[in-house]
Amino acid sequence: MNWDLSVLYQGFDDPAFARDLESIGTLTQRLDALTAGDLPPATRLEQAVALSEELSALLDKVGNFAYLSQAADAGNAAAAQAVDKFMNAQIGVKLAHSKLIRDIGGMENLEEIIANSERLQSCAFALREMREQAAHLLPADLEAWMLRMSLSGGDAFSQLRDKLDATHVVSYRGEELPLAAVRAKAYDPDPSVRKDAYEAELASYAKMEIPMSYCLNSIKAQGQTMAEAKGYESVLDWMLDASRMDRQTLDAMWTAVREYLPAFRRYLRAKGRLLGHADGLPFYDLFAPVGKVQRTYTVEEARRTLVREMGKFMPEMGSFIDNAFENNWIDMFPREGKGGGAFCSGVHCMDISRILTNFAGSFSDVSTLAHELGHAWHDHCLAGLPYSMIDVPMPLAETASTFNETVLSHQVLSAATGDEAFALLEAGLMEETQTVVDIYSRFLFESEVIETRKDHTMSVEELKDAMLRAQEASYGDGLAKDVRHPDMWACKCHYYSPDLHFYNFPYCFGTLFGKGVFAQYLEKGPSFGQEYNRLLRSCGSAPIADVAASVGIDVHSVDFWRSSLEVIAKDIERFVEMVEKR
Repeated sequence: MNWDLSVLYQGFDDPAFARDLESIGTLTQRLDALTAGDLPPATRLEQAVALSEELSALLDKVGNFAYLSQAADAGNAAAAQAVDKFMNAQIGVKLAHSKLIRDIGGMENLEEIIANSERLQSCAFALREMREQAAHLLPADLEAWMLRMSLSGGDAFSQLRDKLDATHVVSYRGEELPLAAVRAKAYDPDPSVRKDAYEAELASYAKMEIPMSYCLNSIKAQGQTMAEAKGYESVLDWMLDASRMDRQTLDAMWTAVREYLPAFRRYLRAKGRLLGHADGLPFYDLFAPVGKVQRTYTVEEARRTLVREMGKFMPEMGSFIDNAFENNWIDMFPREGKGGGAFCSGVHCMDISRILTNFAGSFSDVSTLAHELGHAWHDHCLAGLPYSMIDVPMPLAETASTFNETVLSHQVLSAATGDEAFALLEAGLMEETQTVVDIYSRFLFESEVIETRKDHTMSVEELKDAMLRAQEASYGDGLAKDVRHPDMWACKCHYYSPDLHFYNFPYCFGTLFGKGVFAQYLEKGPSFGQEYNRLLRSCGSAPIADVAASVGIDVHSVDFWRSSLEVIAKDIERFVEMVEKR
C-alpha cells in the first residue's frame, strides 16, 4: 500500500532525473535572458509564457519526486540531497519569475498585447494579476540575497520540523511507535487506549518541543520580515492577497463562526456526557467513536465505499477514485520515518496525483481519503490549462476536498439506521468541529504568535499558554478545562511554511463554502455535476468572490456563512436529542 513514484523517475540515479534537474537551470537562464532582452514587448511576453510553461512542467515533476520521496521516508539521504538541490534551483526560478513580473508591471499597453495574442488570452487573468503583484515584489537588489538566506533560515527550519515530526517516536505501553501511529489511537474504541495514547503523546513532546519552538519562532519572524519587505501591513494581509480573498470575506466568516460556537460546545458537552464526563469533553475523547456500531474498514472496504458513494454523485468520480487505488496513487499506512497527517500533491503535466495518508481503519480515515481524493479530482478538473491558470488560492483549494467529505457523509448517513446512523452523525460533527472550532483556535494562536514574535522569541511555555488560551476562546466549556492539548502547535505542519502562513482559515472556508455548494447540488440534482466541474476549473481564474458568485454565493454576506453553519447546528440538535434518549 505504498504509492508508485516510478511514473516520474526510476530513482535518484535515473539519468532522466539528473537531466531534468539540469534543464531547470538552463530554462531559467533562457527566461532570465529573454526578459532582459530588447525584443518587442508582445514577442517577449509570448516567448516568456511559453518558456514558463516548459519550466513549470519540469519543476512539477522534479519537485514532486524529491519531496514525495522525502515525505514517505525522512531518512532517505538521496531524497534530502535532491530536495536541497531543487531548493537551490528554485532561487534562480523565483528571481527570473520576479524579473518577468517587473517586466509585465512596466508594460503600459498590456491589454492591447493580450488582445492581439491568442496564446496570451488563454492566461490573461494570470498576466493581469502579475501586473498587480509587481507592486509587492522584494527590492530587486535584495531579492536574491533574501531568497538565499531563506535556505538557511525559514526553509531550513521547515525541513527540520518535518524531520523532527517524521522521526519522533512515542513510548506507548512498552513500545516505541511513530507519532502518527500514536495520534491515530485517538479514534480507538477502547477508552483506555485513547487516554494512554494521549498521555504518552504529551509526555513525548519534551524530547522535541525546544527545537520545534525555534522552528516556529524563526519561520514566523521571517514571515513578518517578508510581509514588510513586500509592502504589506501584516502577514495576514499578505496571505489574504495571495488567497485572492478580501478582509470583508474573512470577517464575515469569523463573525458567523463566533455566533455558532455555543452550538458546537453543546455538541461537545453532549458527547462528554455520553462518554461519562460531567464537565466537558477531555481532549483524549475528542475523536472517540460513539454508538454500539464501531465499524472499522479495511483498505479494500474503504475503496469500495468511496467508489460506490462518490459515484452516486458523479459516475466519473467513482471511476476516477477506483483508478487512484488501482494505480497506486496512495501511500496508505503510518510507519517510522513517514510524515504524519495527510496531503495530496498533483502532477499537472501528467494529470495524476499522489496522496499520503496514515490509515488506521476508522470512518474518519475513510473521510480523510475522500478529502484528499477531492483534491485529486480538483487537479483533474484543471487538466489542460496553462500552469499560470491552475494556481488555486488556499481557501478554494479546500472546496473540492470538503465537498467530497460532505457528499460521503450525506450518502452514508442517508442509508444508515439506529446505532449506525448515530455513530455516523457524530463522526460528521466531529470532523466539522475540527474544521470550524479547532481551525478558529489555530487562527487565534497563529495571530498571537506573529504579533508576539515582533517583540521577542516565545518560549515553549509561552507557546503552550497561547495554545491553551486559543482553545479556551474557541472550545470554551465544550472541552474539560484541565484536559486539553497545549502542544498542538508542535504536531501541526500548517504553521511551518515560510511562504504560507495562516494555513488555517482556508479549511473553515472550504468546509462552509463546500456546504453552500452542496446545497446547490441538493437543489439542482445530478445536473449539477458539470456545473460543479466548471466551478473547480475556474478556481485559478478569478478572485474568490467572483468564483463564488458563479454558483450564486455571496461570500461577503454574514448570512451566507450563517446558512452553512445552521446546517451543522441542526445536526447538533439532532445529535443532542439522540444523546438524551440514550
